[in-house]
Amino acid sequence: MTSSNVEVKIVADRDAESPRTWDNLGVMVCAHRRYDLGDKSGLQQAVDFVESIYSERELERMGFDRSHVPSVHAAIESCGKAVLLPLFLYDHSGITMKTTPFSCRWDSGQVGFIFVSYETLRSEYGYARITPKRVQKAKEHLRGEVETYDQFLTGDVWGFEVVEDGSEDSCWGFYGGDPMTNGMSSHFSSAVIAEVAAGNFQRIY
Repeated sequence: MTSSNVEVKIVADRDAESPRTWDNLGVMVCAHRRYDLGDKSGLQQAVDFVESIYSERELERMGFDRSHVPSVHAAIESCGKAVLLPLFLYDHSGITMKTTPFSCRWDSGQVGFIFVSYETLRSEYGYARITPKRVQKAKEHLRGEVETYDQFLTGDVWGFEVVEDGSEDSCWGFYGGDPMTNGMSSHFSSAVIAEVAAGNFQRIY
């Protein structure tokens, strides 16, 4: 109990939904021999995009391989019509992902990429032109999507169970472990917020 009438538990969400099932801006394309990563249709979406940019003759000249993620990555990178970031995976007692290389080269490596086409950016944001500033903004958004996905991969997804004055409440699917910043606090009463802000809660892994 945190106080005489409030009990708060922050509980690991073992049934969390992958954020790659949401309506994301980016398309995440991954290939790994042991893990099913990224968007289910990511490779096909990437191939469709490449085929909309290049002619079949150009693709043949490039040696384009529709089933080979590095080949698709190279084609998108060279077209100049998409914002693209590499994806690196570290695999050691669990997996974690980010858009920059890990220091340990033995247990890590590039596993794919995430991209958004200029056409999508124009559609989503009403851009007439894709400027360097807008490219940077898109990269920041893609990094945010990867960070959220990494929270899913590392089990950093939570729910809460609150008993206040005999009434029970719970909710799940909050990404990030800080209950004051991950969205949980919008569900709390002022009394519960005060207890949580003071660290008066039980965390259950």
